[in-house]
Amino acid sequence: MRYFISSFIILGLGLLGGYFLGGFEGVYIAALLVVLEISLSFDNAVVNAKILDTMDPIWQKRFILFGIPIAVFGMRLLFPLAIVSIVTGMGLFETLHVAINEPHQYEAILKSTETTIFAFGGAFLLMVFLDFFFQEHEITWFKLIEDSKMLKQFSGVANIELIIAILIGIVLGHLTQDFEVILAFMYGVLLHSLLGMLDHFLSSDTVKSGIAGFIYLEVLDASFSFDGVIGAFALSSNIFIIMIGLGVGAMFVRSITLYFVEHKTLSEFQYLEHGAHYAIGILAVIMLMKIMMHVSEAVTGTIGIVLIAAAFLHSIWENKQASHLK
Repeated sequence: MRYFISSFIILGLGLLGGYFLGGFEGVYIAALLVVLEISLSFDNAVVNAKILDTMDPIWQKRFILFGIPIAVFGMRLLFPLAIVSIVTGMGLFETLHVAINEPHQYEAILKSTETTIFAFGGAFLLMVFLDFFFQEHEITWFKLIEDSKMLKQFSGVANIELIIAILIGIVLGHLTQDFEVILAFMYGVLLHSLLGMLDHFLSSDTVKSGIAGFIYLEVLDASFSFDGVIGAFALSSNIFIIMIGLGVGAMFVRSITLYFVEHKTLSEFQYLEHGAHYAIGILAVIMLMKIMMHVSEAVTGTIGIVLIAAAFLHSIWENKQASHLK
């Protein structure tokens, strides 16, 4: 419980802030956004824990210490403001003025960029999934797929992840006929590859590079936040209520991550990592689908929770089976 004390304190302060900004309706919307963020990012907590477990303890603490303000203020407030500022050519403070006083105009501008945002975030998350899917696993979950001869053959192909991603990017380009979407998609693929290269040069033995891991986790968090930030406008046009709700949700995700790392949860529940990465793969596909059609955030969140719950329950069942054999 001690891992969640700070998150519950921030939750209380956040709901109080929601009341001052919008009364009881503001409290209700903020609470809904907290649930939305946790449901969309629970798989993010699992992947974060896996990466943090391979990082130096100093960088683990830095991620928790500096990652929280970056997640809350950077990704949930400054990042959307920066996007609107770049699109319109306005200064950051002028954009903030528009967001506060003309929220519907701000929302319209942000939503006009959502196809490129989804292309970038979807591409990055797709690469995260493909990296996991094609790497060699000691433990397999969907054995029919993960133990298949075909997968093993494809896994031996050099740069198979990049080949698949580029093919998907080409198909996406033909479907959308939008150069900006293709460019954003390729930037997402390139960024993931560059971070992998940086980690390769800076890591030593089994310890993941601190700075590379930190940047990777922040970009991963940003990719998860895109869906929530844009979807939040369906509930409120007040950017501060949105920041409070999504920010508090991000705090709880950080607490869950820390709990997983400290308790070695991924070692105890062996299929959690698989469930999280399959959820990320589906989220990537949904984000790319959103470029051409509407998909509710409730669908995205539900799929993620169902997959992780299935992985969790299957892990418990396997643990019981193993204990009976002893």
